[in-house]
Amino acid sequence: MLFKRFLITFLLLTTASAFAFTPSAAQIEQFKKLPKAQQEALAKQYGVDLSTITGKSSSSSIKEDEPTIQPRQLQEEPELTDEERFKPQLDEIKPFGYELFSGEPTTFMPSENAAVPETYLIGRGDQLKINFYGKESESYEVNVDREGRINIPNLSPVEVAGLTFGEIKELIKAKVAQEVIGVKAFVSLGKLRSMRILVLGEAHKPGSYSVSSLTTVSHALFISGGVSEIASLRNIQVKRAGKVVANFDLYDLLIKGDSRNDIILKPGDVVFIPPVGSQVAVEGLVKRPAIFELKNNENAQDVLKMAGGLKPGAYAQKAIVERFNNYNAKEILSVDFSGKDIAYIPRDGDRIRFNPVSLQYQNSISVIGAVARPGNYQWYQGKHISDVLTSVRGDLLPQADLSYALLVREINISGDIEVRQFDIAQAIVKATAHDFELKANDKLLVFSRYEEKEAEELALKNMALTEEQQAQQVKVQQWHKYQKKEFEKYIGVATDDMELQLKDTSNLTIAEISKRKAEEEEQKLKPEDYALFSRNNLLKPVIAKLKLQANVRQAMQLVEINGHVTYPGIYPLTIGSEVNDLIIAAGGLLESAYTEQAEITRILAGDASKVEHIKFNLHKAILGESDDNRILRSKDSLNVFSIPNWQENVKVELKGEVKFPGSYTIRRGETLTNLLERAGGFSEFAEEKAAIFTRESIRKQEQQQLAKLSEELRRDIAQKSFENSVGSNSLSYDEMNKLLNDLANVEAVGRLVIDLPLIVEDKQRLVLQDGDTLYVPSKRDSISVIGEVNYATSHLYKAGTSFKDYIALSGGLKERADDERIYIIKANGSVKIPDSGSWFAVNDSQLIEAGDTIVVPLNSNYMDNLTLWSTVTQIVYQLGVAVAAISSI
Repeated sequence: MLFKRFLITFLLLTTASAFAFTPSAAQIEQFKKLPKAQQEALAKQYGVDLSTITGKSSSSSIKEDEPTIQPRQLQEEPELTDEERFKPQLDEIKPFGYELFSGEPTTFMPSENAAVPETYLIGRGDQLKINFYGKESESYEVNVDREGRINIPNLSPVEVAGLTFGEIKELIKAKVAQEVIGVKAFVSLGKLRSMRILVLGEAHKPGSYSVSSLTTVSHALFISGGVSEIASLRNIQVKRAGKVVANFDLYDLLIKGDSRNDIILKPGDVVFIPPVGSQVAVEGLVKRPAIFELKNNENAQDVLKMAGGLKPGAYAQKAIVERFNNYNAKEILSVDFSGKDIAYIPRDGDRIRFNPVSLQYQNSISVIGAVARPGNYQWYQGKHISDVLTSVRGDLLPQADLSYALLVREINISGDIEVRQFDIAQAIVKATAHDFELKANDKLLVFSRYEEKEAEELALKNMALTEEQQAQQVKVQQWHKYQKKEFEKYIGVATDDMELQLKDTSNLTIAEISKRKAEEEEQKLKPEDYALFSRNNLLKPVIAKLKLQANVRQAMQLVEINGHVTYPGIYPLTIGSEVNDLIIAAGGLLESAYTEQAEITRILAGDASKVEHIKFNLHKAILGESDDNRILRSKDSLNVFSIPNWQENVKVELKGEVKFPGSYTIRRGETLTNLLERAGGFSEFAEEKAAIFTRESIRKQEQQQLAKLSEELRRDIAQKSFENSVGSNSLSYDEMNKLLNDLANVEAVGRLVIDLPLIVEDKQRLVLQDGDTLYVPSKRDSISVIGEVNYATSHLYKAGTSFKDYIALSGGLKERADDERIYIIKANGSVKIPDSGSWFAVNDSQLIEAGDTIVVPLNSNYMDNLTLWSTVTQIVYQLGVAVAAISSI
């Protein structure tokens, strides 16, 4: 001990200033208590061998948690070709059990920390630790010598070789109790003896290994790095003195957990691994897909057990077996694995594949749409709709349409469908006409009362749903997105593909493309604007399927309804469908519907080029009083007329100097003269000549014209920008861009120029339309001058003053003014152009009246001779004058 301390002190003193003083024993002990990472860091810093201080060799010691097997070094894979790189990747199955032993051994030293069983046979070289306690306390470490004895101090030698560890403990305790009074003994094992064994055959690294005396067959496999790719796991032999003493089947250990044959080896034992025998590959829907090794007389049931059994979705009735026959060729066998007696004997090289069962449900029905619990339900013979939908409040969402629902049924092996219509409320109360008996795989579609998403959301908000009901709405929507795909699989048509086909214009003519664009423009709602359970969304795959299944023998089962119904469009022709059913499908009649007469346009049977128009009493057909023309046929088109002269609330507004301004509801065909009489005429301050009349339809036309002119003017400016020479008096790019932006931001007014005095005198007739507005300003006494003058402003009207005088009062013309195109916008919106150069021209002073506006336009030379500029500026000035006049009222 003194020598060891001296050596440590010497080493610390001889290193590069490791410590400034000689370390004491307490310091050395303190160093030993440091974490190993810190010890290694300090030793490395001062160049000291850590083993000289701790007494342990870092290179030869084995930590308990240190793995003795590392992953095998894989060979570098060759570079793949383009064909191999882009080849579809398949799930490759591997031989079962090999990966457990696929490692590289890092050490062959026996582990001294393993637990020793009571049955362990003590042999020469084992060490026993014996602790005395009682009257005396001593500890001894004794080794079993070559004679098989142990020598305990103050006791006689004991023969222990060949005894078990449990027997030796009892023997030593008894001997101590007999020979030493008042002392008891505690016995444990210290260092175990090592032994040498051979691992041969198809081992990863065959050879001779020094192992612990506790080593078993499986441990021998681990320390040799596992087995090779062609090794057998089912017939590992342990040979002792040339004889086979044990056959170890690793499948018993891996599959059953049976380690009875995993015996403890003895010195000189040979673990021999023979080549693999017959193999069978099992893939598909099994719990453990792999390649399994077969023993003699193993059958199909044994193979299934090795594979862990079948998964629930496996189609066991027709498993596919690929086999090499006697003619060196492959053949396919179809084997039934569903029973106990399987008529199949596995053979070397067989490949068994279990495919999935059909994704279609059997003996079930599906509920789709505005229901509280969508999904699949059990079907049984005699089940009706009322057995599935039992309550309006309990089974349906608040927005569900109770009067219209569909039952979609598959009618043949080709997947063709038929559609039945029913009333949910009547079905729930078990009305015979609506409570249909269900068949396996029927689909029930429940629609929303609303077609637009915005209208549905507003209605649900007004219903003040609880948090649970709101959460239910979200869950149902999420489920519907999944169920929609399943329904499309059942129908056989994917709506996404159908929409892509509809959008594909590569094979269409120009006329067909134009027609399709016109139809899309006429469509009021975009796809994302429809409610989730709207007729448009739920009926789309059904209509597509009915179109696809139409042929020479079966006409297309679709009908159309147009006119004054809530949701006009194309609907499935249901079994026994009548006019009343189609009206219910379309959401019912509008208030404006004319019930005394309707019309069906029908294609004549046998001659598709001819049609007939059938008129009938709609009211009687709805009540079922008329037997004629109630039953619908394929491709019928029902047209519901409007009540003659029907109109919604048409409103016209009067503003300004009328006795009773405001909004008025008018009848169809009413004129402005009649409306002014109802409003009590004009006030005493009204300026009838300056009245402004606007109309919504004209406003939309003006807005389109402005957009078109703006686009054409931009194109014209872009074309001029490519010319080489630009006049020195032209506008800059920033100025032209500002003018274009001003034009793009101008909002149309929709002014209709009228002569109100003539209308009042009933010399002109103006029929009013919805949204018309009449602005009657007060009397005017000013003249406005705008455009390219030095000071654009308004002047007090003075009779006999010409437009040139008013321009002079505004500071005269600017340099870029066009004095040849000056015009006057009259108070009523009409335009007058003075012509002083003619002998017959009217005096300029007679053109000017109170409320007029004199416009001085920009010379087109400053706009690089843009041909559209004069038209654009004139429109902009006129709109500006109208807006200013309206704003002043």
